[in-house]
Amino acid sequence: MRVLVVGGGGREHVLVWKLRQSPRVSEIYCAPGNAGIARQAACVNIGAEDIPSLLAFAREKAIDLTLVGPEAPLTAGIVDQFQAAGLKIFGPSRAAAEIEGSKVFAKDIMAKYNIPTAGYAVFTDPAEAAAYIEKAGVPCVLKADGLAAGKGVIIANDLRTARAAVRSIMVDRDFGEAGARLVVEECLAGEEVSILAFTDGETVVPMVSSQDHKRAFDNDEGPNTGGMGAYAPAPVYTPEVAKRAMKEILVPMIRALKAEGRTYRGVIYAGLMVSDGKPKVLEFNVRFGDPEAQPVLSLLETDLVEIMEAVLENRLAQIEIKWKPQASVCVVLASGGYPGSYEKGKAIGGLDVVPDDIMVFHAGTAEKDGRIVTSGGRVLGVTATGPDIPAAISKAYEAVEKIGFDGMHCRRDIGRKAL
Repeated sequence: MRVLVVGGGGREHVLVWKLRQSPRVSEIYCAPGNAGIARQAACVNIGAEDIPSLLAFAREKAIDLTLVGPEAPLTAGIVDQFQAAGLKIFGPSRAAAEIEGSKVFAKDIMAKYNIPTAGYAVFTDPAEAAAYIEKAGVPCVLKADGLAAGKGVIIANDLRTARAAVRSIMVDRDFGEAGARLVVEECLAGEEVSILAFTDGETVVPMVSSQDHKRAFDNDEGPNTGGMGAYAPAPVYTPEVAKRAMKEILVPMIRALKAEGRTYRGVIYAGLMVSDGKPKVLEFNVRFGDPEAQPVLSLLETDLVEIMEAVLENRLAQIEIKWKPQASVCVVLASGGYPGSYEKGKAIGGLDVVPDDIMVFHAGTAEKDGRIVTSGGRVLGVTATGPDIPAAISKAYEAVEKIGFDGMHCRRDIGRKAL
């Protein structure tokens, strides 16, 4: 079969790598892809949000199955448009994807169906938001309502930070139209965990748990990023917590969306905060996480194509999904200055000496004059698998030492919480 992967980051690289392992896949296209993906798929110069061009390409190449990586095309309705054209595509409809596209919608549906999450208030007026925070107090969490590439969340531990966050999101519009509405949440304490699951709208099958590292620097300090690394599985996600999360969060959300006329098919991602064994929802995403997909899919044994087809054909309950009984760690190598401004075009050295059993997933890379260069904030995801987390951490950082580019930055404590 011919498969099209939409997107061009580390998540899309691991998806292409996984699809390559399927005996049923003959050709893979990736739009727009990157320099690493180009080694395993034919990259097509079409942006992930250019739905008309993607649709025309899928028709022209008689694509059998399309897999969407990023959230923006999903919330813009790419699935609806492909299905209307009679094309098979994996991911939620525009209506179902609103649980990531609008944080207000997600919070309201959780409140309506009693899904455990932080208390919240919604504002369209910055003065009203500021007055509410003065009265409610800090710490609090401020979130732009719409999509902000994983960066529209500010944790305010003092009033000055909270006021600045209101101004940044609602007045200066640092996240564009995403800041037209603001969600102010109570600040949950505990340990974060990411739970991804496959669902066909009825059955929900969770993947191996993982933990992302959002802050730019060690010890969870510095600004929020798109993710500086992840590991799987996460020890905080015990069998007891997993049971509660399925019963109180994942299954109820899929049922709630169906009840609202928004049947959800694809991958659903719940970002949870676990405290005293009780999980609460921080956010829902409507696709594979990045960088969580890198360690999680490294542990998947079952053919990804078989799973996607079972989801699309409403028979997920009939297949068995198997996972390696191992651990995996992904360390992100970022451009100097990320998540702020950074320079591009830095030559990357050492990729050819990384051991074969380490996967280096490309996120922000390009090819220039025959060399691989940086082209984004998150550049590479060095991913290692081992019998346990300490072994995987050790392997990943040994490989990190072999790679270099001007200004390269990475966290040195990915996976440490698990120890």
